[in-house]
Amino acid sequence: MNTPPDIMTMRDAATYLRLAEQTLESWRRKQIGPPFVRMRRAVRYRKADLDAWLESQITAETTP
Repeated sequence: MNTPPDIMTMRDAATYLRLAEQTLESWRRKQIGPPFVRMRRAVRYRKADLDAWLESQITAETTP
């Protein structure tokens, strides 16, 4: 099944974000991380949501 390029599987999203799939799954369960779309049992991510989430993570703070 081919998905449109702006709709990503969890694997695609993890690769795009350079994270482990398990990290995305954990964040989803904790209700943190990027927004996702649930289509019955399938989880999908929209590229625009991933990009917006990444932008929201930019910070100038440093931890001593």
